[in-house]
Formats: sequence, structure tokens, C-alpha cells
Amino acid sequence: MAELIRIEGHETAGGDDRFARFRLIGWWDQERLANARVLVVGAGALGNEILKDLALLGVGRVFVADLDRVENSNLSRSILFRETDRGRPKAEVAADRAREVYPGMKVQPFVGNVVHDLGLGVYRWADVILGGLDNREARVAINQAAARAGKVWIDGAIERLDGVARVFDPATGPCYECTMGENDWKMLEARRSCALLSRGDMEMGKVPTTPTTASIVAGIQVQEAVKYLHGLDVIAGQGFVFDGTHHQSYLVTYTRKDDCPSHEADEDVVVLDAGASELNVGDLLERARSDLGADAVLETGRDLLGSLRCERCGEEEPVLASLGRITEAEGRCPKCGEPRIPSMFHAIDGRRVDLLDRTLSSIGIPLWDVVAGRVGLVHRYYELGGDRPLVLGALEF
Repeated sequence: MAELIRIEGHETAGGDDRFARFRLIGWWDQERLANARVLVVGAGALGNEILKDLALLGVGRVFVADLDRVENSNLSRSILFRETDRGRPKAEVAADRAREVYPGMKVQPFVGNVVHDLGLGVYRWADVILGGLDNREARVAINQAAARAGKVWIDGAIERLDGVARVFDPATGPCYECTMGENDWKMLEARRSCALLSRGDMEMGKVPTTPTTASIVAGIQVQEAVKYLHGLDVIAGQGFVFDGTHHQSYLVTYTRKDDCPSHEADEDVVVLDAGASELNVGDLLERARSDLGADAVLETGRDLLGSLRCERCGEEEPVLASLGRITEAEGRCPKCGEPRIPSMFHAIDGRRVDLLDRTLSSIGIPLWDVVAGRVGLVHRYYELGGDRPLVLGALEF
């Protein structure tokens, strides 16, 4: 007969409790982890380690987002990928393998650009956000989305043998943008000025990493997430810096910048039954004006492309799409081949009548996003809740 083990009120047959060793920790609550909702952005080297750790810990619901596909060079740094996975979306492969590690985990993959394609609803759904990214633009996008959703996010970065894990709580302390210096902003603006940069050019800036450093930094990230989910103190506003060359580590403390705009959470959020692919721009503008007054405008919070103009040919092509959907090739003039100048918009006031009968998704608003109505300094936010089941998939149930 199997020996019974009594642990804080849990009585199980010896060896049958998958999480028995965790329950030996006095403050541990496995149910909290089972019910946790975690957003993981990035499924590369860090993302693989994050997902592996979340699966081993028994976290119940995970949403993982990544744009890229598995390449041969990923196989030396990513525990969840195999040779047969080459060419498949990283998010889908990582989700499948995480479920193999822990079949009790529900994992929903998202294949898309986290800057342009990931709606704010997922951030509002999550209890905590973990980032495994390799560029500033994506980190800034996550930072702003986390702030608007009022959520803590845990960033990880690795290069060569070194790395850093940082916890940001925009509501109470410094955020990622507070840590950026003048050179960081210059590099980001240079990237944004080449908004139609080809994927090949973007990949030239890939960072050298090792799986050992990824496992260390991701381990700290997930450990902070576990502490946060249990209500314990975390290193909010601080970074754990790992020097792999000399095997030294230390904490750094960041300072909140008074003029940083990325700290305010959206308030007065109305959850709509409609989604981005069914709600017209004009109907949402009418709703905002009914709620706020006749002068209300819609603020998308997105880089939306209105047209592409060729200075050499003097021709302008109307284009309604998310900036992230336009490739470098599409950005060139079909006549002379010169790069065209994008004309972007972020607000809708009704004067462009060609927009009013278009659905929100057709002009570049992602599924399950949040769009603001504004009059002066007064805002009301509209969550496109009709998209929630489509985006969450199995996580909805």
C-alpha cells in the first residue's frame, strides 16, 4: 500500500502528487498557479525557458505571442524546438511542447507582430506579463500596453554570457521607458523612421546569446512571477543583472521619470459585444459621441497608414492598414522603385467619410483591442469584447 503523505491539509498517495515538493514551501498555493493567467511575449530562447518553467510549475493558462518561425540557429538555444519544427511558427511549436511538459496547462499561441497585431484585451486578461524580446520597439509597445491595462510586466534581456531580469509596475514605480537613455530613444526613432524595413534587414541586428544565460534570466523572471502571483514582494522598479563572464550578480534600482507618459491605466472601460471585424468605424464614433458629446473623436493608439506618396512621381496611393502589415517592397513606388513616404493617422474625427463604413479591422485595428473616445481631457475606452473567444481560443473555457 502506498504511503500517505500529509502536507498542509493535502493527503495524497506517495509519489502521486505531481506538485508535492512545491507544497513543502510554507507559503505555496498550487491553486493560485493553476488558476493564473500569464501572457508570454516572445517564444525564442528566453520564451522557451519561460514556458518550460511555467509548465513545470503547473501554471494553468498561458497565452504566447511571437511573429517568427523556427530556424536552424534556434535549435542550439531553445529547448522546446526540434529539427522537424523548422519553418513552423515559434508560438505554435512552443505551445505544443509546453503542453507535452504539463498536459494540464492550457496554452494559446498567437502568430503575429506584437507591436501592431496584438490587441490590448489580452493584456487586460492576463494576471502578469513576461517578455522574452530582443528589440526596443517591442518592449516599448509592451510597456505601454501593460501600463494601460494596469498590469505588472517582467522583462528579460540576454546578450552573450550576460543578462538582466526587470520587474516593472507602472502604477507605482518606474517603467521600461523610464530606464531608456538618449541613445536608446535615438536608436528607436531610427528604427521607426524605417517603418517599412524588410524582415531581412531587421534580422541583421540579431543578438548573440547562449542557452545557459537564457535559462538563468528566464528562471529569475518566472520566479518573480511566482512570487507576484502569491502576493509576495518582488523586485519592482529594479533589475537583476547577471554577469556571466565573472559569475557575479547584483540588483540595480531605476528611477521613475516625472515626465514619462506610460504610467496611467485606462479608466472607464466599456466592454462591447462586437468585435473589430464587425463594428464599423462610424458606429463606434457615434457611440463615443453619444457617451461624451458631439465633439468626441476616436483615438486608436495605433500607427495606421492612410496613404503612400512617391515624391519623385508625385503620385499618392490610398492605403488603409496597420503600418506593421506593409512590407518594404509594398512601400516602394511601383513605377520608379523609390521608397514612398507613409502618411499615418492615429485619430478619427469623422471628416474622412471614406473611413466611416469600414470595419475597425479593415483599417488596421487588431482583434480584441481597446479604442478610446475623447473630448478634451475626458476619455472613455471601448474594449472590442466580441473578439475575446477568437483570440483566447481554449483559454476562454
